[in-house]
Parts: sequence; C-alpha cells; structure tokens
Amino acid sequence: MEEKICCTHCGEIIESNDYDIIYGEPICQDCVDNYTVTCDRCDEIIWDSDAYSDDNICLCGRCYEDYYSRCEECDAIIHNDDTYEYEDCYYCHNCYQDIRRNAAIHEYSYKPEPKFFGKYTCDDNTRFFGVELEIDGAGKDDDYAEEILDIANKDDERIYIKTDGSLDDGMEIVSHPMTLDYHKIFCWENIMKKAVYLGYRSHQTSTCGLHIHVNRDSFGLDRDEQDEVISRILYFVEHYWNEMLKFSRRSEYVMNRWAARYGYENSPKAIMDKAKKNYGRYVAVNLCNYHTIEFRMFKGTLKYNTFIATLELVARICDMAYSMTDEEIAKLSWSEFVLGITEPELIQYLKERSLYINEKITSEEEM
Repeated sequence: MEEKICCTHCGEIIESNDYDIIYGEPICQDCVDNYTVTCDRCDEIIWDSDAYSDDNICLCGRCYEDYYSRCEECDAIIHNDDTYEYEDCYYCHNCYQDIRRNAAIHEYSYKPEPKFFGKYTCDDNTRFFGVELEIDGAGKDDDYAEEILDIANKDDERIYIKTDGSLDDGMEIVSHPMTLDYHKIFCWENIMKKAVYLGYRSHQTSTCGLHIHVNRDSFGLDRDEQDEVISRILYFVEHYWNEMLKFSRRSEYVMNRWAARYGYENSPKAIMDKAKKNYGRYVAVNLCNYHTIEFRMFKGTLKYNTFIATLELVARICDMAYSMTDEEIAKLSWSEFVLGITEPELIQYLKERSLYINEKITSEEEM
C-alpha cells in the first residue's frame, strides 16, 4: 500500500505530487502559497516569518547575513557594496546624504557655494583670501566641530569643517572667501583658543598645513593679465625660497612632499611656462584651480599672530606682484621687501623667524 504524505505544516494529507520540500520537509501547495516566499537572490523557498524583506526585496536569512544590511535610518535593505558607513552605522545613499548634509563635519569633497565677506572695491578687483586650516589630535568629533562652528557662524556661515585623509585624528577648518581686513576682525583668535582647549594642535603635529586661496580675478581682467601677475608671484617664491622655507616652519623634506618648488628660472615668464607643465597641486603655489591660486607652503598654526602674519605676507606678495614690473621684481632684495612692511603682526613674526633685518626676538610657543 502506498505510504501517504502529510503536510508537516497543516497536517493534511497531500494528494499526488502537489507539494514542495521546505527545510527538508513536505509542505502542501496551499501552505506554500499562503505561508512561504521565495528568496530574490538564491530562489530558495522559505517561511515568510523567516524572511528579511522591505518594499523592494525579499531574502532568506543566509543571503541577508552574507550580502546585505539594513539602513540605520529608513530600515531599507541594501547590498553591502552599496552601504555608506558613518559613526559605526550603515546607511543607504539617500539617508547618508541627509545625515552628512546636517552633520557638523562634511566629507572632504564638500564644496558649498562661496559667500564673500568684506568690502568690495569700486574697480571690482577686490582680493579675497580663503583659508584651509588643518587641526589634528583630538578626533573627527561632531560635538567638537559644533563648538567651533557655534563661535564662528552665529548669524551666517563663515566657516565650515571637513574631513581630511592626510590627518591622523583631526579635521580641516575652511573659511568662505574674506578680505584681509575681514579676516582681521573675524573671530579667528577665539576659534583657535577653543581648538587648543579641545585638545587640537596644528603646528605641533607632523600632518597639518595652512593653505591660503586667492581669487584669480583680483590679478586682472582676463587670463593673460592674471597669468602675468601670477608669474611674478612664482618668481618671488622661487627667488626667495630659503626665506619662504624659514617663514613656513616646514622642513625641506616636508615641503618637497606637499608643497614642492617649481625650480628657479631667470624670469617670471620662464617659471610660469614651467608651472603650466602639469605639475599637479602639491606645489608651493598651486595653479590647478580655475578661480583661485593656492599658497600651500605654510605649516599649520593655532597661534593667532602667526596666522594673521601669514595672511599679511601672502597679501603683500600679491600686491607687489600686481604693482611691479618683471624688471622691478627681479631687482627687489629681501631687505627692501621687508622694509616696506607696516603690519605689526607680520613684523613681529618676521622678527621671530630672524627674517626682519637680522633682528630676532623671543616669541610665544607655536600651537
């Protein structure tokens, strides 16, 4: 007599071959239709109570554990290759973008529409300076970043903070473009004191730099006029490389890695021609950006006087290159250059670095 097969789920006798084997047990077709689903990845039939599913996918436990995760925010199932990690949690693309948009620390690629602070001149060639100040040693911490942002952005966003892969355990403070006068009245000193209080350092690390962007259109109406002024900037930096190296507080080795020189030539035009031969961004004066040139040679600092002095030096180099001819800048000596300086912060720093007519003074510790 033929042995009868019973459904192990409902107990009913199964007629003919109208059943499936699930987890090694026979299940009638009615139970299969009503209580099971099929894994979208491996096609295995599983109990619906064992399935991992959302509006778009249904998975068996093995496939889910091996290949998928759930978004911490919206609970959607996402393939592990498509997850975004933030603070030890995993997110889908849309939720991750929302979180990062509202986070205090943005991704390195973050670049908002620039806001300009300071008075424009009537001839529309106002010079703006955008600062990138790297700080390290106290973490990529949103709470710490919020404390710094609260000081700076009370009524408008003047700075933002980004991650930077070159840092060990820190972040990068980035300013919107500001005139030199605006930088001097901005709350940089309070920002730096807060960063030091939180445990960050900049000069006292092996990782941090201070990069200063200057808008190209302050050098001329078109690219040719701008390049002519920029060529004199490059000439000055190369001609006084030893002085710039001393000012920067960097070693020659570190400079070669992050802010290498183009190499001395006899004229501004010759150095500009060399600079246009795809040198990349890791040079003392980076020309890769369309709207700005970037001074990259300076070591980071959380000492306010050093910070302002660096901006003043860059401004003076730009002013000199804008107002002088190639012949005049070629004849300029370092002592003549510094004798024309009137800014007290810059004079103080030049004296500290023995760059001001051989006059050295004691200074406070760099941070």
